[in-house]
Amino acid sequence: MPITPDTKNWTWVLERACPECGFDPAAISYGDVPRVTREAVEFWQGVLEGGDGSAAAGSAAALGVRPDDSTWSPLEYAAHTRDVFRIMHARLNLMLVLTDPDFLNWDQDDTAVRADYRSQSPVRVARELAAAGHAIADAFELVPDAELGRTGRRTDGSRFTVASLAAYFAHDVIHHRWDVGGESFSAGE
Repeated sequence: MPITPDTKNWTWVLERACPECGFDPAAISYGDVPRVTREAVEFWQGVLEGGDGSAAAGSAAALGVRPDDSTWSPLEYAAHTRDVFRIMHARLNLMLVLTDPDFLNWDQDDTAVRADYRSQSPVRVARELAAAGHAIADAFELVPDAELGRTGRRTDGSRFTVASLAAYFAHDVIHHRWDVGGESFSAGE
């Protein structure tokens, strides 16, 4: 059964702290984003895999169990996070190559249903999430300071600079860790 789609415009997290996960845009710098991303990769590896690469805590079915009818399972959040890594990496690349590009709309809820996140292999999701996470962390690290003001925009009109896209992305990554593990953000993480 699909989860009720999230229709909120989360760009407000660029201006004030998130009361749920504790993310505070004033407490994170652009330079923190690669580290936060790599820490998220490690977190998700712990959720999805045992130390020997086998599925942790049992099977894909166990990781696909939703805590309630309105919340994704850990496996669904991990698959979503993998796709956030991929989508944001593509958007970052567009911003660095084109002048003020429009981003294609991405319906995360439709993707979760169509890609059947809930029944994906945890080992495969872990592998793909790690590759995508390290790739975007590296990409953010390689952006010269002079390029942080380059812009792009979503189809809903929300405008981003490379720096604000990184902060928006960091909130998403941190928030989904909180969704699964209840860990609140702290700037010293």
